[in-house]
Amino acid sequence: MADLHDEEPMMEHAFRTVLIDWLRGDAELAGGLNAIVEDGPSPAPAPTLSIAASASADWSTKTTKGREVRLAFELVERHDRLLSAAATAARIEERIATLSPDQDGFRVVATQFLRSRVERRGNGLNAALLEYRFKLLELPTE
Repeated sequence: MADLHDEEPMMEHAFRTVLIDWLRGDAELAGGLNAIVEDGPSPAPAPTLSIAASASADWSTKTTKGREVRLAFELVERHDRLLSAAATAARIEERIATLSPDQDGFRVVATQFLRSRVERRGNGLNAALLEYRFKLLELPTE
């Protein structure tokens, strides 16, 4: 039986960190959001982006360890900025699509947008949930 601290959960954690750093590295997103954080919700005032939920499953082959990682990003924005939120969501999707497949220790072999939904919240806020699926394979160590 696999230990919770084996390579697969580490691959998922490393991927989440890489992806958040990649999103933070975009000047347009960094300039338009008050926070881009891995574990949400962010305490910063809106607009913010965070990972609201994460799940993973084994996606190994006979010879290579792998993970299927599902992430739900939460984009929190004020009601009066709905057009801005739509543009930000489109920019997030563009940025995720340009993440390099080859990372330190793993390769992203598939990226798929699954769905989005928007909900109104109190205090003049909206939250958009953007859900993705990623398939990762461990790279052989040299």
